[in-house]
Amino acid sequence: MWARHQWVGEPHTDAEYRGLAALLQENRITDVFFHAGPFEADGTVPAAKYRYAGALAKAVHRYAPGVRVQAYLGQIRKVEGKGGIDLDDPAVRDRVLRTDAALLDLGFDGVHYDFEPIYPDDGAFLTLLDATRALTRSRGRVLSVALEQPTLVDAAQPVYKALLPRTGPWHYPPRPTDAFLRKVAARVDQVAVMAYDVSLPTQSLAGWHFARHTRRTLELIGDQVTVFMGVPTYRPTMDWAENLTVALRGVRRGIGELKRPPKRPYGVGVYADWTTTPAEWARYRATWLPPATEKVGR
Repeated sequence: MWARHQWVGEPHTDAEYRGLAALLQENRITDVFFHAGPFEADGTVPAAKYRYAGALAKAVHRYAPGVRVQAYLGQIRKVEGKGGIDLDDPAVRDRVLRTDAALLDLGFDGVHYDFEPIYPDDGAFLTLLDATRALTRSRGRVLSVALEQPTLVDAAQPVYKALLPRTGPWHYPPRPTDAFLRKVAARVDQVAVMAYDVSLPTQSLAGWHFARHTRRTLELIGDQVTVFMGVPTYRPTMDWAENLTVALRGVRRGIGELKRPPKRPYGVGVYADWTTTPAEWARYRATWLPPATEKVGR
């Protein structure tokens, strides 16, 4: 589950922490990506922005033992001179790592990156993942990353690259190719695929979208890394077909189309805690939660 910044940026009562823990346990949430950023352009995050992160981590560990508390960090990636953070700069990457270390010191169980856009030739991003993994593994923590849904046709990417810029209204889509997705999976513990925002006109097409990306992603990297397929509880702009039930059923369908289960655990990532109503949590439990013996989300 992706969770709002207020959990780390504002004070909360013990009752509020207990309520959060109860929600996590009732819905069998294994990992929570608490927004702790975004990064400044120089790779830092002012400590005042996450002044209550330590209290949050301590409370979740106390009231929901076993749930991993991850620091959700990201920024708009500087591309072709536009954007926020320049990951090509080694000094910026070093400050990102120091920020990660400071948050791990506060009790976070892992680091969750969401840099956008990430293109499939982004060597600096892979370099950052290598360095971050060394940090998280040295602390016994996890590294996860959010990525856009993979390409539909890898062969189209050179055409996009040749004809379209990487910025502007008509741009080369930042979709990971099969090869790039495997490179990322080899460097992290978890991959969360942001499969939402499908912008398709019917529920059947939206369900097909989630099924296809679930099956393909698990076939590609499900033996390497834990995979979470992102499902929405917000109301997408200009989208009449996408909702939580359609997404969950699509993910279930994609899993059912696999020739065999992945070797690593898999699950869904709920986006997001601040948009999910009690009715949607009930729908999630009825539609998604597996028997306790099924490997999901670990």
